[in-house]
Formats: sequence, C-alpha cells, structure tokens
Amino acid sequence: MEIDTKQKVSQEILRKAFRHMMIAKATADVYEENRNICKYVHSTSRGHEAIQLATAYQLTKEDWVSPYYRDESLLLGMGFEPYRMMLQLLAKADDPFSGGRSYYSHPSSLEEDLPKIIHQSSATGMQAIPTTGVAQGIKYIQEFNLKTYEQNPVVVCSFGDNSITEGEVSEAFQFAALHQLPIIFLVQDNEWGISVTKEEARTSDAYDFAAGFVGLNRMKVDGTDFEASFLAMKKAVDFVRTERKPMLVCASTVLIGHHTSGVRREFYRDEEDLEKHRAKDPGNILRKRLLENGIDEELLKQIEKKARLEVEQAFQKAIEAEDPKPETVSNHVFAPTPITEEVGEREPKGQEKIVMVDAAIHAIQEIMWKHPEALLYGQDVGERIGGVFRETVTLGAKFGNKRVFNTPIQEAYIIGSTVGMSAVGLKPIVEVQFADYIYPGINQLITEISKSCYLSQGKFPVSNIIRVPIGAYGGGGPYHSGSVESILANIKGIKIAYPSNAADFKGLLKAAYYDPNPVIMLEHKGLYWSKVPGTEEAKTIEPAEDYILPFGKGKIIVEADETETEKGRTMLIVTYGMGVYWAKEAAKNFVGQVEIIDLRTLIPLDENLVFERTKLHGKCLVLTEEQLNNSFAEAFAHRISKECFRYLDAPVEAMGSLNLPAVPINLVLEKEMLPNADKVAGKIGEMLSQ
Repeated sequence: MEIDTKQKVSQEILRKAFRHMMIAKATADVYEENRNICKYVHSTSRGHEAIQLATAYQLTKEDWVSPYYRDESLLLGMGFEPYRMMLQLLAKADDPFSGGRSYYSHPSSLEEDLPKIIHQSSATGMQAIPTTGVAQGIKYIQEFNLKTYEQNPVVVCSFGDNSITEGEVSEAFQFAALHQLPIIFLVQDNEWGISVTKEEARTSDAYDFAAGFVGLNRMKVDGTDFEASFLAMKKAVDFVRTERKPMLVCASTVLIGHHTSGVRREFYRDEEDLEKHRAKDPGNILRKRLLENGIDEELLKQIEKKARLEVEQAFQKAIEAEDPKPETVSNHVFAPTPITEEVGEREPKGQEKIVMVDAAIHAIQEIMWKHPEALLYGQDVGERIGGVFRETVTLGAKFGNKRVFNTPIQEAYIIGSTVGMSAVGLKPIVEVQFADYIYPGINQLITEISKSCYLSQGKFPVSNIIRVPIGAYGGGGPYHSGSVESILANIKGIKIAYPSNAADFKGLLKAAYYDPNPVIMLEHKGLYWSKVPGTEEAKTIEPAEDYILPFGKGKIIVEADETETEKGRTMLIVTYGMGVYWAKEAAKNFVGQVEIIDLRTLIPLDENLVFERTKLHGKCLVLTEEQLNNSFAEAFAHRISKECFRYLDAPVEAMGSLNLPAVPINLVLEKEMLPNADKVAGKIGEMLSQ
C-alpha cells in the first residue's frame, strides 16, 4: 500500500513528537547514568521513537494495543507519564501495570481514557496470538451487536523484527488473514535480534514474508522519519478502521541503545555499526525538519532541557516510592469466583440416564442459548462432524458457523486467542482434539494465560474453557492415548477439572463457565460413551439446567464399613477419571474395607477431604492413569504422607501406568502398560495385609 507523501503533518504534532522524543532520550540517559539504581533488566526505545509515537497518536480509548518490551515511546505517546513507567522500571508497589511484578515496558491497562492493553509478556512474538484474539473478539462483538462503539476499534500488535520468525506469529498472521480481522501488525526492524544479525536470522524482512499470507495487506515505511511514519500509520489505521481488514506495517528503525541493560551494545557491536545507526537518530531527523520549517533553535533547546528536568524529577520521585509489601506476593493468582457452593437439582425426577458426551453438549447448549458472549471453536468441532468424538454434535447447526466453527490445525492459536477474546468480554470454549496435541499450545498456556491475572494485578484474568479429550482405551496408540495432567497441574494460575460421570461433567462445565479464570476440562475418551466394560456408571441422570458443581469438592463414592474401620482393616483410594472405575471394580473383592474418593478437580484440589479420610483409615493409595514416576499422583501422595504422617499405618502409595514414553497401539501391550481393576485389587490386598 502506497503512502501519500504530499500530505503535511501539522507543526503542533511535530513539536509534540519532538518533546516526546526528548523525554525518551533523557529517560535512556538517566537510566544509563544510574545503572546501580536501575538494577532490573530493561530496554529503551532509542532509535524507535518516530514509528512508536506516530502509532500512538492515531489511537483512541476504544482501540487496543500490545506493545513489546522496547515500546516505551509508544506508551509515552499514548499518555503514560514517565513517572508511572518508572514505577515499573524500579518494581515499585504503585507500578500501575503489575504492582512490581514485571519488567519495564510490560504494560497492562484498562484505563478508561486510554487505549487498552492486555498483559504483555517478554517471550518474543508470543503477543501475536492473544492480540489477534482481541481483534477476533471485536469482530464477533460487532457481528452480534453485543456492544456499541463510538467508532470501529483498531487493534495494534507491535513486534521487533526477529520475532517474526516465530511459528506462533505465523499462526496469528494466518488467522487474521483468513478471517479478515481488524488488526495492524507493526514490525519495527532494526536489523538486530540481540547479537543475531538479519543475515543470520531470516531470508527476508517482514514485508516480503507477509506476502505469503493472502488477504494480509502490507506497507513499508522509514520508521526513523516521524513525518513519513505518521502519514503511514494514519493511512494504516484509517484503512483498518474503515475496511475492517488486517494490515502489516514494516518500519525500518535503528538501535541506538543497548539491547537491554543486561546485554550492552559494546558486547556485540562495533563502532562502525553504532555510527551507522546513530546517523538515523529519529530525534535528530525531526530536529532538522523543525528547523527547516522555521522553528527557533532556542525553543528546541528549551524543550530538550525541560524534558531532561521532567525525567530527573520523575526518576527521583520513583526512587522514593514504596516497594511492594511482602504479604501481597500471593495476590491475584486467581480472580475470585462466584461459584463456591453446589446448587441446583442434580437428579431431577423422571429423567433418563445420559452418557458423559451428551452431558457436555447439553451444558454448552444451555450456556450458549443464555449467553451470547459464549462461542465454541477448535479442530473439527463445526457442524460438519461435530467433533471426532461427536462431542460437539448438533451445536454447529443450532448456533451457526460464527458461534461454532472449525479452526486450522493451530493449537497455539486455539488456546492463546482466548486471552484476547476474554479481555473484550467474551467467553471462549475451545477444544484441542487430543491431549497428545496440546503441547504446541503449552507456550501460550504458560507464558500468556497462566500469568495474565497475576502480572496484571487482576485486571486480565483469562476466562476460558479448554476442552481436552484424554486417556487411553481400545488401541488408540501413542499419539491419541496420552495423559497430560501432571504437565498441566504444574502450571500455576489455571484450573483443571477431570470428571468421571455425566452429572459431574455437566455441573463442572457450568461452574467453569461462570468462573472468571482459565479452566481445562480433561475429558476421558473412554468414558464419553461408556463403551469400556465397567464404566456403565459414568451414565447418570442428567442434572437440571440450574445445577452447578463448584471446583475443589471431592466426593466419597464408596464408603468403608465403620466396623471394619474401627478394627483398623480399611484403606482409602484417591483417584479420578478412569481410575474411579478400576478402583470401584477392585473394591468389590474387599467388601467394606475400601473407601474411594473421586477428586473431580485437580486444581483446586480437595486436600482437606483426603487428609481427613486418610487419617481415619491409616492407609492410602493414590491411583492415576498417568505414567507414575514424577507424576501428579506421586506428588500428592507425598503431601498426604507429610500431612498425615502420625496417623499412618503404612506408607502412602501411588499407582499408575508403566513408565514408558508412549501408549503402545497393540491391545496386549496397552493392557500391560495401564492399570486395571485386577492390578488395583492386587495392590489393595498388599496394602491391607501390611
């Protein structure tokens, strides 16, 4: 897309930009002069000021922007004063973005009169998917008239050039082009990626790379020239605001400062390279232009002097600000949930039993009828087949392809886009087709989703539901049978449900919907239809629409005989998912001697119930389908041992699958690897005899 260079930028805007550039320069200088005080790693925008300010000046309070870690001038231009940014630099309590928890220029903001900013991480390029999710959400909101805007919002996602080589950036480009989303991908190309040169990192710049994404419009601009940048960004923003189509802007910039305070320019750059970059200092270019336009040189010197004074005063004030109080360190891991008690009718009279898969379908259907902000997407979940396990069947036909739709094979996008969708007020329900294929999405789950509430001080909890069919049965083989709960349970800041029957499934899904936090629903494929022998009890009476089951409430599903307990001849099995049915079948061989707890959710975990019943029985087995070593089950067994040590008659044990890299496809080998009722019965007999 061509830029009209005949247009002129007003003197008022040019002077405003010069002032901001001098503030950015003074800021970098003051930080460098006070390295002993600026002890936390940081980057500055030196060399990038022109394109960043040109972008900031186009944005309105209804727009959304995701800066990257060098975008302090973008923040200045948007309206964030140096003092507030310095509070983050020095990790102070009043840091408006993260409360002293994150790095400089890692903003998050919902301030009413400024553009909105979701939580920003340091992982290069990872902001592409969440920010594209914002644009996806805005398009959905406008299509269904869920909110009225003063004017069409525009979303801006800012990057450094080397981050474009990340695969997840391509997923975002692909989705934005495919669905024609109102987003600008702003790429600031200074030809360096820490010490990696452009020749070492890529075959082309972002402009040429983007040509392969049909439907993604493109523009190039000299990002050191403020006038050219301003006109380019005005054209780009006006285009996206009007046409509602995506745009990539490739802006050539220079790197005058250090990569970061910890990776200094002299470590990897020679003087010739530094001089080449300094020759295109945006502040000097704009100063020359202003002088050519007749601005008095003394006025520019006064602007520079005032900028330096403003920065020095702000820095001193930030130094004197209070540090966070230690007792606040655990605040905002989760947003408070309104779902704390079991409510509604679990077993309505006159109803027939249903399978688990139908319980989920019905729950989502009831949610979507009631809540227009709810939508469902993932691989093969659309109307054509309704999921490879028929776990979304009928939903596409009932709600249409704008509320229930297929995605490309992009697990990272499926998971990470929920960050942006949630930020604009939607509730995405997404699906990863098999647990074995969640790994491409783990980066988004850890880097973006799990940390968002904590690092934004509660401004951006990610309200989503991620459905994950899991588990082994019937020869599914090494890439369709895996268990991943230990990996997921090790991610702090997400919740995990693992229902074992239809009623729990429906109640937990409803709770997940009304929970403002990220929730993963682990759904055992072998329990979906109760086709596995011994799982008939996974079918239950369907709860009423008002039934909600809170997270963190385990249930005793088999009770031991009180007389046997008094004689010291009972034990407890703690399990979930398919383990419930192995345990129940095995317990039939030891009438009255085995109590079974179905955990139902893994995070939060009903530790109190487990500890209480372990102390009563003196013996406990934690049963899982996962490979045992280093598993969730082993870790929980350790906590039970520590808490209940004085009450134990034998060591707390854990039981799971053999420690193999994958589930073999051959049924004989699969059976040998997995626990089953007979194996569990053997373990019960061994423990009761101790």
